[in-house]
Amino acid sequence: MGRIKSALELALERTESVKSDKSSIDQFETKQRGKRLANAFLEANAGNAASGSMEGGGEKIPNLEQEIKKTAKEQQAALKQGLFDVFLSQLNLPVSPDDQKRIDAAGRGLQTVIGDSRWNALFKQLGQYLGRYLEEGRQYEAALKQQYAPKLRQKEEELARRLGQQVKLDPFQDPEFVAFYNQNMNALKENYQQVIDQTREQAELLFQGKAG
Repeated sequence: MGRIKSALELALERTESVKSDKSSIDQFETKQRGKRLANAFLEANAGNAASGSMEGGGEKIPNLEQEIKKTAKEQQAALKQGLFDVFLSQLNLPVSPDDQKRIDAAGRGLQTVIGDSRWNALFKQLGQYLGRYLEEGRQYEAALKQQYAPKLRQKEEELARRLGQQVKLDPFQDPEFVAFYNQNMNALKENYQQVIDQTREQAELLFQGKAG
């Protein structure tokens, strides 16, 4: 038969359990604060980019380094994890040049959190790839519209005969063109998505200190 624990031992166990629970709650709340801080950083950068100013005309940009330093040492890892998770989630294929500004801000945020100069070189390369992706996307779209133009004209002429008036169709309102467009654009996206995935993996390794 096992030894019966004393009241003191039971009380100490409960105290340790409470301490553990409080520590977990503190870590969770600090991580959430990191996420809110990252979102504020991104929004402020977007606002200031839109206004053409880095100081006036937009939100004040949070100083990430200061926020990390003023956080208790035992909470800094949780804060950085929250920051990292949000910034990493922004590394996606851009739809427009405005998306690149958001991605650039995320890259700067990641540099602060990762603290490894190798990330700057990696992110600079990613920026070049994404710029090329947007340019190729514009060229693809123009080429696809041109290729589809004869069929679109046929549909406009058919509608004009039925309605008794001239009709101008936007190709993106034509489901057939949208399917044609997506099929071709998805092939382009898949090629560049591989670059995004590889960059994310490298960011994870650098953040965890596991990069060779």
